[in-house]
Amino acid sequence: MSQVLLTGATGLVGDRLLRMLIQEPQVTYIAAPTRRPLVDITGVYNPHDPQLSDALALVTHPIDIAFCCLGTTRREAGSKEAFIHADYTLVVDTALTAKKRGAKHFLVVSSMGANASSPFFYNKVKGKMEDALIAQNWERLTIVRPSMLLGDREKHRFNESLFAPLFKLFPGNWKSIEARDVASAMLREALTPSQEGVNIIPSAKLREIAKGEA
Repeated sequence: MSQVLLTGATGLVGDRLLRMLIQEPQVTYIAAPTRRPLVDITGVYNPHDPQLSDALALVTHPIDIAFCCLGTTRREAGSKEAFIHADYTLVVDTALTAKKRGAKHFLVVSSMGANASSPFFYNKVKGKMEDALIAQNWERLTIVRPSMLLGDREKHRFNESLFAPLFKLFPGNWKSIEARDVASAMLREALTPSQEGVNIIPSAKLREIAKGEA
Protein backbone atom coordinates (compact mmCIF):
# COMPACT_ATOMS: atom_id res chain seq x y z
CA MET A 1 0.00 0.00 0.00
CA SER A 2 1.23 3.51 -0.77
CA GLN A 3 1.34 6.82 1.04
CA VAL A 4 1.56 9.68 -1.42
CA LEU A 5 2.68 13.30 -1.65
CA LEU A 6 1.38 15.44 -4.53
CA THR A 7 2.18 19.04 -5.39
CA GLY A 8 0.43 20.84 -8.23
CA ALA A 9 -2.97 19.36 -7.33
CA THR A 10 -4.84 22.42 -8.59
CA GLY A 11 -3.23 22.29 -12.04
CA LEU A 12 -4.30 20.60 -15.25
CA VAL A 13 -2.46 17.29 -14.73
CA GLY A 14 -2.38 17.43 -10.93
CA ASP A 15 -6.13 17.79 -10.54
CA ARG A 16 -6.78 14.72 -12.66
CA LEU A 17 -4.05 12.76 -10.91
CA LEU A 18 -5.41 13.64 -7.47
CA ARG A 19 -8.86 12.33 -8.37
CA MET A 20 -7.32 9.10 -9.67
CA LEU A 21 -5.28 8.71 -6.49
CA ILE A 22 -8.39 9.12 -4.34
CA GLN A 23 -10.05 6.25 -6.22
CA GLU A 24 -6.98 3.99 -6.19
CA PRO A 25 -7.30 1.17 -3.59
CA GLN A 26 -3.51 0.81 -3.28
CA VAL A 27 -3.21 4.42 -2.03
CA THR A 28 -3.89 4.74 1.69
CA TYR A 29 -2.79 8.32 2.40
CA ILE A 30 -2.54 11.48 0.28
CA ALA A 31 -0.89 14.75 1.24
CA ALA A 32 -1.57 17.52 -1.27
CA PRO A 33 -0.12 20.87 -0.12
CA THR A 34 -1.42 23.79 -2.17
CA ARG A 35 -1.38 27.57 -2.29
CA ARG A 36 -5.15 27.75 -1.97
CA PRO A 37 -7.48 25.19 -0.35
CA LEU A 38 -8.81 22.36 -2.45
CA VAL A 39 -12.54 22.48 -3.22
CA ASP A 40 -14.88 19.46 -3.19
CA ILE A 41 -12.09 17.09 -2.19
CA THR A 42 -12.33 14.77 0.83
CA GLY A 43 -9.98 12.23 2.36
CA VAL A 44 -6.88 14.28 1.51
CA TYR A 45 -4.51 16.08 3.87
CA ASN A 46 -4.43 19.58 2.35
CA PRO A 47 -2.15 22.05 4.13
CA HIS A 48 -2.42 25.31 2.22
CA ASP A 49 -0.55 28.58 2.23
CA PRO A 50 0.08 31.27 -0.42
CA GLN A 51 3.74 30.30 0.04
CA LEU A 52 3.70 26.69 -1.11
CA SER A 53 7.02 26.00 0.59
CA ASP A 54 5.33 26.76 3.94
CA ALA A 55 2.52 24.33 3.15
CA LEU A 56 5.08 21.68 2.18
CA ALA A 57 6.80 22.10 5.54
CA LEU A 58 3.58 20.93 7.24
CA VAL A 59 3.85 17.48 5.63
CA THR A 60 5.28 15.24 8.36
CA HIS A 61 3.64 11.90 7.56
CA PRO A 62 5.79 9.10 6.06
CA ILE A 63 5.70 9.06 2.24
CA ASP A 64 6.36 6.22 -0.22
CA ILE A 65 5.75 7.89 -3.57
CA ALA A 66 5.78 11.57 -4.51
CA PHE A 67 4.37 13.33 -7.56
CA CYS A 68 5.12 16.86 -8.70
CA CYS A 69 2.81 18.39 -11.28
CA LEU A 70 3.83 22.00 -10.75
CA GLY A 71 4.18 24.08 -13.88
CA THR A 72 3.46 27.53 -15.19
CA THR A 73 4.57 29.87 -17.96
CA ARG A 74 6.68 33.00 -17.81
CA ARG A 75 3.59 35.02 -18.76
CA GLU A 76 1.52 33.53 -15.92
CA ALA A 77 4.37 33.78 -13.42
CA GLY A 78 4.95 37.44 -14.23
CA SER A 79 8.74 37.36 -14.37
CA LYS A 80 11.70 35.11 -15.04
CA GLU A 81 12.44 34.95 -11.33
CA ALA A 82 8.88 33.92 -10.47
CA PHE A 83 8.93 31.26 -13.19
CA ILE A 84 12.19 29.81 -11.86
CA HIS A 85 10.71 29.73 -8.36
CA ALA A 86 7.62 27.83 -9.56
CA ASP A 87 9.19 25.44 -12.05
CA TYR A 88 12.57 24.85 -10.44
CA THR A 89 12.78 25.81 -6.77
CA LEU A 90 9.39 24.46 -5.68
CA VAL A 91 9.90 21.25 -7.66
CA VAL A 92 13.24 20.64 -5.98
CA ASP A 93 11.69 21.51 -2.61
CA THR A 94 8.95 18.94 -3.21
CA ALA A 95 11.56 16.29 -3.94
CA LEU A 96 13.61 17.15 -0.87
CA THR A 97 10.52 17.03 1.36
CA ALA A 98 9.51 13.67 -0.09
CA LYS A 99 12.99 12.22 0.43
CA LYS A 100 13.04 13.48 4.01
CA ARG A 101 9.76 11.65 4.61
CA GLY A 102 11.12 8.38 3.22
CA ALA A 103 9.91 8.37 -0.40
CA LYS A 104 11.73 6.01 -2.78
CA HIS A 105 10.06 7.07 -6.05
CA PHE A 106 9.63 10.60 -7.37
CA LEU A 107 7.58 11.36 -10.48
CA VAL A 108 7.62 14.80 -12.08
CA VAL A 109 6.01 16.55 -15.02
CA SER A 110 8.68 18.23 -17.12
CA SER A 111 8.36 19.22 -20.77
CA MET A 112 9.30 18.03 -24.22
CA GLY A 113 12.53 19.80 -25.15
CA ALA A 114 13.82 20.12 -21.58
CA ASN A 115 17.57 20.73 -21.80
CA ALA A 116 19.83 22.63 -19.41
CA SER A 117 21.88 23.82 -22.41
CA SER A 118 18.91 25.02 -24.44
CA PRO A 119 18.98 28.61 -25.75
CA PHE A 120 15.28 28.82 -24.90
CA PHE A 121 14.55 30.01 -21.35
CA TYR A 122 11.60 27.68 -20.68
CA ASN A 123 13.39 24.54 -21.87
CA LYS A 124 16.58 25.54 -20.07
CA VAL A 125 14.85 25.91 -16.70
CA LYS A 126 13.07 22.57 -17.18
CA GLY A 127 16.38 20.93 -18.06
CA LYS A 128 18.12 22.37 -15.00
CA MET A 129 15.24 21.14 -12.85
CA GLU A 130 15.66 17.63 -14.25
CA ASP A 131 19.42 17.73 -13.63
CA ALA A 132 18.86 18.85 -10.03
CA LEU A 133 16.50 15.93 -9.40
CA ILE A 134 18.87 13.43 -11.02
CA ALA A 135 21.65 14.73 -8.75
CA GLN A 136 19.53 13.74 -5.72
CA ASN A 137 20.18 10.06 -6.59
CA TRP A 138 16.65 8.74 -6.30
CA GLU A 139 16.12 4.98 -6.19
CA ARG A 140 13.48 5.67 -8.84
CA LEU A 141 13.03 8.98 -10.66
CA THR A 142 10.38 9.17 -13.36
CA ILE A 143 10.48 12.27 -15.58
CA VAL A 144 7.55 12.67 -17.97
CA ARG A 145 7.91 14.99 -20.94
CA PRO A 146 4.50 15.66 -22.45
CA SER A 147 3.88 17.70 -25.55
CA MET A 148 1.22 20.42 -25.49
CA LEU A 149 -1.38 19.51 -22.88
CA LEU A 150 -5.08 19.31 -23.68
CA GLY A 151 -7.85 19.79 -21.13
CA ASP A 152 -9.99 22.45 -19.51
CA ARG A 153 -8.02 24.91 -17.37
CA GLU A 154 -9.40 27.43 -14.89
CA LYS A 155 -7.33 30.03 -16.74
CA HIS A 156 -6.87 29.70 -20.48
CA ARG A 157 -3.35 29.96 -21.86
CA PHE A 158 -3.32 31.97 -25.07
CA ASN A 159 -0.60 29.96 -26.83
CA GLU A 160 -2.27 26.66 -26.02
CA SER A 161 -5.62 27.89 -27.32
CA LEU A 162 -3.91 29.14 -30.48
CA PHE A 163 -1.73 26.14 -31.27
CA ALA A 164 -3.71 23.21 -29.82
CA PRO A 165 -5.58 22.45 -33.08
CA LEU A 166 -2.26 22.33 -34.94
CA PHE A 167 -0.53 20.09 -32.41
CA LYS A 168 -3.35 17.56 -32.68
CA LEU A 169 -2.16 16.90 -36.24
CA PHE A 170 1.50 16.35 -35.39
CA PRO A 171 3.00 12.82 -35.23
CA GLY A 172 4.82 11.04 -32.43
CA ASN A 173 6.11 13.03 -29.49
CA TRP A 174 5.00 16.33 -31.00
CA LYS A 175 1.31 15.39 -30.98
CA SER A 176 -0.64 17.11 -28.19
CA ILE A 177 -1.71 14.91 -25.28
CA GLU A 178 -4.67 14.88 -22.93
CA ALA A 179 -3.81 15.84 -19.35
CA ARG A 180 -5.74 12.80 -18.09
CA ASP A 181 -3.45 10.52 -20.15
CA VAL A 182 -0.38 12.07 -18.54
CA ALA A 183 -1.93 11.58 -15.10
CA SER A 184 -2.95 8.01 -15.88
CA ALA A 185 0.54 7.14 -17.16
CA MET A 186 2.15 8.63 -14.05
CA LEU A 187 -0.10 6.61 -11.76
CA ARG A 188 0.64 3.38 -13.66
CA GLU A 189 4.37 4.05 -13.44
CA ALA A 190 4.10 4.78 -9.73
CA LEU A 191 2.24 1.58 -8.87
CA THR A 192 4.05 -0.71 -11.32
CA PRO A 193 7.41 0.93 -12.16
CA SER A 194 8.90 -0.17 -15.47
CA GLN A 195 12.51 0.32 -14.32
CA GLU A 196 14.77 1.49 -11.51
CA GLY A 197 16.96 4.57 -11.65
CA VAL A 198 16.10 7.44 -13.97
CA ASN A 199 13.26 6.86 -16.43
CA ILE A 200 12.51 9.66 -18.90
CA ILE A 201 9.19 9.09 -20.70
CA PRO A 202 8.39 11.08 -23.86
CA SER A 203 4.90 12.10 -24.88
CA ALA A 204 4.16 9.28 -27.33
CA LYS A 205 5.17 6.69 -24.73
CA LEU A 206 2.90 8.37 -22.16
CA ARG A 207 -0.07 7.80 -24.45
CA GLU A 208 0.86 4.12 -24.81
CA ILE A 209 1.18 3.65 -21.05
CA ALA A 210 -2.13 5.42 -20.41
CA LYS A 211 -3.86 3.09 -22.85
CA GLY A 212 -2.21 0.00 -21.36
CA GLU A 213 -0.23 -0.68 -24.54
CA ALA A 214 3.25 -0.40 -22.99
